[in-house]
Amino acid sequence: MDYKYLNNMLSEMDKDLSSKGMSRRDAMKLAGISGAGFIFGGTSSLEAATEEKKVSSAAKGKILIVGGGLAGMSTAARLTLNLKDPDITVIEPEKLAVSYQPGQTLIGAGIWDESDIAYNRDDFVPSGVKLIEDKVIGFTPQKNFVTTAKGQKVEYDYLIIATGVQLDWESIEGLEAVGRGYSTGDNSKLLKHLGDSGVCSIYTAEGATKTWEQMQKYVAQAKSGKKTKFIFTHPSTPIKCGGAPKKIMYLTNSRLKEAGARENAELTFYPNGGAMFGVPEYHDAIIEQFKREDFKWHYRHNLVGVELENKMAIFDSKWQEKGEWDPVLKEYEVIAKHERIKVPYDFLHISPPMVAPREVRESDLGSAAGYVPVNKETLQHVQYKNIFALGDIAAVPMGKTGGSVRKQYKVLVDNLIAKMEGRQLKSKYEGYTVCPLITDIGTVMLAEFDWTVKPTPSFPLDPLVERWVFWLMKVYALKPMTMYGMLSGKA
Repeated sequence: MDYKYLNNMLSEMDKDLSSKGMSRRDAMKLAGISGAGFIFGGTSSLEAATEEKKVSSAAKGKILIVGGGLAGMSTAARLTLNLKDPDITVIEPEKLAVSYQPGQTLIGAGIWDESDIAYNRDDFVPSGVKLIEDKVIGFTPQKNFVTTAKGQKVEYDYLIIATGVQLDWESIEGLEAVGRGYSTGDNSKLLKHLGDSGVCSIYTAEGATKTWEQMQKYVAQAKSGKKTKFIFTHPSTPIKCGGAPKKIMYLTNSRLKEAGARENAELTFYPNGGAMFGVPEYHDAIIEQFKREDFKWHYRHNLVGVELENKMAIFDSKWQEKGEWDPVLKEYEVIAKHERIKVPYDFLHISPPMVAPREVRESDLGSAAGYVPVNKETLQHVQYKNIFALGDIAAVPMGKTGGSVRKQYKVLVDNLIAKMEGRQLKSKYEGYTVCPLITDIGTVMLAEFDWTVKPTPSFPLDPLVERWVFWLMKVYALKPMTMYGMLSGKA
């Protein structure tokens, strides 16, 4: 464990608390979470909270994990803690695969730097686990092997798919040349389109840095007295960290107010869907926040193109109209309508469409939508019983956040070992998802929910209220819990 980092984190957090005239103990009391003190620091309490009794299984088998990001590497670590003699291989081509992606939002607002979230994959490979620095390009589940870009054939007894999703820039007109990519890895083609055009995205680390550069430029423009249009999009596909498109909007608003430039700025949100959040209580809370901050929004608008030179965003606008009366069904026909509209922008933040990697989509493992079809509770493949999936690639109704993975990887390990031992799969993922929705520099609404589609708060506090104490958790505590807790297989 990196105690130096933790001590520095605690020191900075204590400075923040001190500015409010509060101690760390007082903050924990305020939150009502003294029993979960590791969230607010203390190396010994963090260690105690993440340390679990090891229950080792003598089960044997070759385990292959495709994807060495947070989901894959955390799973590898937990398996090493729970198997007496593990035989685990991870295939992952990217050096920075385990980098702390939730921090990209903070980079985009100038709060963190890229160096604050960059972590080397090789530093987190569990002892005894074999790493293959390659990319899987083919799955043959009928014969239990995968093939890689370098021509390797890797066999397995049990397969875990944790590839994550790709950012589908090529489906946006005007950005076809960018192609598809991941949040880590070579994003040079994307960076060529980000810059003075005012187009940006926090969905890569480099893109988040560009977002901060562009944000400062257009905040300054608004401060000079020029009316400035800030546009934020949310695509038609499922995305990881579904709250991020709104988080960067809130943070832009904060920087505008900080600069005294808010009156010259118009902030507009264009979501593809018909609500701000899938949980009604959080939707209602966000609407009130939007009204309070004088944001504009237009539902059912999907970004389909960008005219970079003209600074125009092109949306597919959708609505419904009443049609003819049906005398049999005794109701009016509902006619779906849509049209392409152009919206001028100065600053355009794009949350790109996201899709399953082609090698998964085009294999026998993928569903019609491309994601890996698993039992939503056990995370076992619906057809190939020696295969499991978790994280963004798993076809479950909810769960594309790091907080979801924190629940999923424990379930998966329990069930994989049960499968290896010939037992019933009893561990269940209940759909837990968490979104620390940043609403200002200094406040967060901690949205937690599961398949009940109801708020499921972990703390004895009103989950609809924006709180400074959750800002502390977001900025200071979640990263060490992830990097030194989850990636060790314990948190």
